[in-house]
Amino acid sequence: MRLLRRYIHEDAGSLEGKEVYSRTAARAVVVDGDNILLLYTKKYNDYSFPGGGVDEGEDIESGMIRELQEETGAKNIEVISEYGIYEEIKPIWKREYDFIHMISHFYICDIHKELGESNLEDYEINNGMEARWVNIYEAIEHNRGVIEAQPENIGLYIDRELFMLELVARELIKK
Repeated sequence: MRLLRRYIHEDAGSLEGKEVYSRTAARAVVVDGDNILLLYTKKYNDYSFPGGGVDEGEDIESGMIRELQEETGAKNIEVISEYGIYEEIKPIWKREYDFIHMISHFYICDIHKELGESNLEDYEINNGMEARWVNIYEAIEHNRGVIEAQPENIGLYIDRELFMLELVARELIKK
């Protein structure tokens, strides 16, 4: 799978002696014309791609399908192709760790446009997460505005989400 971006936070410098949490994630890119299936999270006021951590013993593609179903209620999921990897090392707000090393595998998918019931985890419900079909250019402008405003509740991964939205708009949306 191609490397889309490797982002290393300026504070990461040397990780020697630091506690690093490693996580493999899988995320879905689902487009329909200029619209894209995203998750809106009220707590952070941002849009993100459906997906999340891959469980131990689970292959990455299966993890992406599971996460897409759970978070959006997507039905008739078809994996069209691999899209790429976004790798990042950044500070994390977990007491026992200094940094997170996240490798997100993105897949282009097709689904039935009508969504079913989601099966969100408690923290996702508490954060006000919901699946939405959104115009991709509106989602880009929205996330840019959140980054520019730098609110106290800004999401840890909004920079990844904005980068990926802009890349998908350039590469996958037909003008």
